Amino acid sequence: MTEAIPGHHLVLGGARSGKSAYAEREALAVPGASRWIYIATGQAHDAEMAERIAHHRAHRDARWRTVEAPLGLADVIAAYDAAGTVVLVDCLTLWLSNALAVDTWAAERDALLAVLPGCTARVLLVSNEVGSGIVPLGELSRVFVDEAGRLHQALAALCPRVSLIVAGLPLSLK
Repeated sequence: MTEAIPGHHLVLGGARSGKSAYAEREALAVPGASRWIYIATGQAHDAEMAERIAHHRAHRDARWRTVEAPLGLADVIAAYDAAGTVVLVDCLTLWLSNALAVDTWAAERDALLAVLPGCTARVLLVSNEVGSGIVPLGELSRVFVDEAGRLHQALAALCPRVSLIVAGLPLSLK
């Protein structure tokens, strides 16, 4: 099931692909782990999103400590950086949307890419693969897709493991 490969793991997939559940199983199976931190980036701006967040919380294993972090992701990862700790970030595309909304994206992205290489905690990064469809019509949508794609490429270069989840099934890309 889980290989004992040291380092971080980027988990990509479409909406409802099973990427979060896969990442949670992988995180809980990390050998030698004694603490699990779940960094949730979503915000409940409407009833439907509140239901999604509640669903995720209800199905999460009791070993997880949840930290809400719509922004400042690198600082939160750094705060929990310790041997024996597994940090799961779910999800990067919500975090990207949050940062674009307040015009802090470049600083947020740069901080994340700077903190990961020296991080001793095992970090699993969950993100929506949004670049497989047509080019969006609106400028903001195009910026979002472009920035998500650039972020995924940068993270894939840093992470020893990259998986694509389709229909609940993992495909190892790296």
